[in-house]
Amino acid sequence: MTSPDYHLPRPKKTPHSWQKLMRILVVEDNVELAQWLVRTLRKQQYTVDLIGNGADADFALQSETYNLVILDLALPKLDGKEVLRRLRARKNPVPVLVLTANNTIQSRVSELDQGADDYMAKPFEIEELEARIRVLLRRSSGQSNPLTLCGDLSYNTNTREFQIAGQLLALTPRERAVLEMLIRQAGRSVTKQALAQSLFSFDEEVSIDAIEIYVHRLRKKLEHSSAQVMTLRGLGYLLRPVGNE
Repeated sequence: MTSPDYHLPRPKKTPHSWQKLMRILVVEDNVELAQWLVRTLRKQQYTVDLIGNGADADFALQSETYNLVILDLALPKLDGKEVLRRLRARKNPVPVLVLTANNTIQSRVSELDQGADDYMAKPFEIEELEARIRVLLRRSSGQSNPLTLCGDLSYNTNTREFQIAGQLLALTPRERAVLEMLIRQAGRSVTKQALAQSLFSFDEEVSIDAIEIYVHRLRKKLEHSSAQVMTLRGLGYLLRPVGNE
């Protein structure tokens, strides 16, 4: 079976930060399924990378930072079980959702014991996959409530909608991705590099300058909100309620 095309990530010299990014790695060698997953997830405004074999996935997971990994088990070059074992051996806590055609109890227990966070048998319904992704994203950020607040700005992880004082906030996909990361890290600084990593996939040129443009647009849209985006020189950006010193 032919593996999907992808672009290998460039190795980074900076250490992992394990910040909660809205970036998903799909590791699947079934071309049709892989491409369908990527299209579907990108329509949901996730940044998605696709890799078709275990060896390259293992490399990417050492050099890139992800919010979630969707991992097939039957992979060429290095099977998914070994990818998962190596990932957890490196103490990488990124949530892993396993996809497999083997839906026996023994298989499910084995993968969960080896460090998988969730398990779905093929074939599956996309609505269930999307719901499981949302749960894993909330869990990884320490949230059980789908609603996140910063002043009068609210974010619903189920719908991925922002509201200001109950009014829907219109955002472009990239603006939403930046604001999602800022509100998930509310009260903590987020670097431009971390924001860029969450926005751009392998096949896109990373632009730090673009981050400044998106932040500028967000500030304009948050003018009448009690939440504001601050610039911390040398550190990045911080989302906080106005007047919270």
